[in-house]
Amino acid sequence: MATTNDIKNGSVLLIDGQLWNVQEFQHVKPGKGGAFVRTKMRNITSGKIIDKTFNAGAKVEFATVDRSDYEYLYIDGDDYVFMDVKTYDQILVPASVVGDAANFMLENQQVTIAMNEGTPLYLDMPASVVLEITYTEPGLQGDRSSAGTKPATVETGYVIQVPLFVEQGTKVKVDTRTGDYLGRVND
Repeated sequence: MATTNDIKNGSVLLIDGQLWNVQEFQHVKPGKGGAFVRTKMRNITSGKIIDKTFNAGAKVEFATVDRSDYEYLYIDGDDYVFMDVKTYDQILVPASVVGDAANFMLENQQVTIAMNEGTPLYLDMPASVVLEITYTEPGLQGDRSSAGTKPATVETGYVIQVPLFVEQGTKVKVDTRTGDYLGRVND
């Protein structure tokens, strides 16, 4: 059994029979009283986010989580099919587990899948991905300011906000955590 001193971002804790993923943690040592660990955790099955405080050194149970690299292949009904890049085994991951990552995944893209006892828990995407703009309204000639934005559809079908000068067919870098436009990519 581990203690709260072992908590890190990305740790998976087993609390009351449920798995919780630590999003943020902070070790606090006030002037008076004992130290404590403040955490922000997401329930892996429901997605609910809670703030929980533990006394420093309290015993917590970590869940065994295996992270492996997979390649996204295709959608099969409500499931996403991934292939293990080492063993070539294919697994089905429900859309509820894939979540918002589906907005940024292209076929043959590599992702890391966290598994607990053979059950997929969540996907770790790269911090940013390069996607091509498939549709956007044309920008006005000479409008090179960065003040305004317009909607643009990327090749996954997701709509992001881009500056007015970005045109259809442009490859852009997109933040996978927020869906924000990060810049153009030159080939």
